[in-house]
Amino acid sequence: MRIALAQQHAAPDRDRNLDRAVEAIRAAGRRDADVVIFPELAVDRFFPREPGGDAASAAEPVPGPTTDRIGAAARESGAVVVFNLYEEDERGRRFDSSPVIDADGEVLGVTRMVHITDFEGFHEQDYYDPGDRGAPVYDTEAGRIGVAICYDRHYPEYMRALGVAGAEVVAIPQAGVVGEWPEGLYEAEVRTAAFQNGYFAALCNRVGEEGEMTFAGESFVVDPEGQVVVRGAAGEDDLVVTDVDPGRCADSTARRLFWRDRRPDLYGDWLT
Repeated sequence: MRIALAQQHAAPDRDRNLDRAVEAIRAAGRRDADVVIFPELAVDRFFPREPGGDAASAAEPVPGPTTDRIGAAARESGAVVVFNLYEEDERGRRFDSSPVIDADGEVLGVTRMVHITDFEGFHEQDYYDPGDRGAPVYDTEAGRIGVAICYDRHYPEYMRALGVAGAEVVAIPQAGVVGEWPEGLYEAEVRTAAFQNGYFAALCNRVGEEGEMTFAGESFVVDPEGQVVVRGAAGEDDLVVTDVDPGRCADSTARRLFWRDRRPDLYGDWLT
């Protein structure tokens, strides 16, 4: 499986951002990518940095205008696309959502961020309803792909659920700023999740300055033993491409050893 991380900034012109996202899919297709992963809020400015704002105009249904264009590009390029946008459902609820679009351009499903935070620069509880789709894993043309949207990656329960459901790759659409990752702990957290669960983790971060926030880039892919296999540029747009072998998941330390000795009969009571 060849994975491409479309590490991009978001300028004020949303239409131009969407054009660049389509071109990134085409560029990834020219490099024979099987999967293209985008950052959090891929074509929108990062509106949660302001508390109590109104971003309703950015919300849209899925399927909708943006996924129609991304789906057409996926079909043209023959690549699975993990996107991220601000979704509004038929009940008026709004979510931080990642549509997963198969290589034929069809939306397989939508992962909605489950854990919603609120702290300086990330006032997400003012904008997002908690996701109600759990932690699905999708059977795509490229392989079994799960999604952990940004803040969800901090929760071992969520990352384990994706592994238990058979994920070979976990895509992580991210909005991480310079200096936010204390002493490498946020990267170590993703590496540990991949190691403990025996899958590849592919984090795609946004870049660029938006107000007082500077998004860091440095997107990366981690193998099932927790080793970083590729890293994107710091602070600039980048199309990060690498090959991974999903067959390594079955032979990983986690699935060969750790999972053999799990005691899920006990965990329910512990976690509640």
